[in-house]
Amino acid sequence: MSVVAGGRGAFTGTVLSASSCAGAGCNGAGCAQDWPRPSRDPLEVKKMVDSELDNPIWASLCSRHRDIAQCAGDTVRYPPEFGPFLGVAGTHADVSEAIEALLAPGESVYLLGVAPDSAAGWHLEAFRPLAQMICTAPLPVVEGPEIIELSAAHRDDVLALTALVYPHYFRSRTMELGRYFGIYQDGRLAAMIGERLGTDASQEISAICTHPDFNGRGYARRLTTMLTNDTLVRRRTPFLHVSHENPRAKRLYEQLGYRHRRDIGFWSLRRR
Repeated sequence: MSVVAGGRGAFTGTVLSASSCAGAGCNGAGCAQDWPRPSRDPLEVKKMVDSELDNPIWASLCSRHRDIAQCAGDTVRYPPEFGPFLGVAGTHADVSEAIEALLAPGESVYLLGVAPDSAAGWHLEAFRPLAQMICTAPLPVVEGPEIIELSAAHRDDVLALTALVYPHYFRSRTMELGRYFGIYQDGRLAAMIGERLGTDASQEISAICTHPDFNGRGYARRLTTMLTNDTLVRRRTPFLHVSHENPRAKRLYEQLGYRHRRDIGFWSLRRR
């Protein structure tokens, strides 16, 4: 058993790796080394993507992000410095002991798509489901200012922008989950976009945000089309999540070419 410092307490579960996942408590159906690779058969690809998108946090932590996953039984989570997200293998997963191993007292995390039916020692709160949207065809290119790939040198600017307009889910090491891109204007980070959850067959596009001083210039539109098309070139299905309480953003994605796949459950879980 590994002990990893993180967040408000010490993690006492197991850190997954490509060689140890099968013995770390993840069931065979979701273990990292058995996770399927993309198929060239369109029907097989669709089945794979559908399965991943219905339980995106679990899928991501059992594949693309398995090297940082913290696992206990049928439960996996991101280290707190990467993001406040936890996934379970299915609704019947027994998470009572896992929560004690993975969460510090009073700590809260978020779940998408699948939540456990019941367990002792935690409080589960259901929010309004999110709209999960996908794109399966290239989007028309939106012209505009230069887009650059963001690196550690831009971290302070990224954290300042997300703290202002995207404060709940971005953490100090979230940028390490994928690639991030931005548009600078007058020496300031005006808008950004990035990759968060993902597998070999699908990629979540996330942290699409614009500084209020630069709203209305089409920067989010330009960034979204760029990263969507790049994701499609890489033979992955781009997807994103948006609140129904943010109709402006949802309308933007629909206008670009995203379609509503399903409403997906969204919960917070807090260890008492």
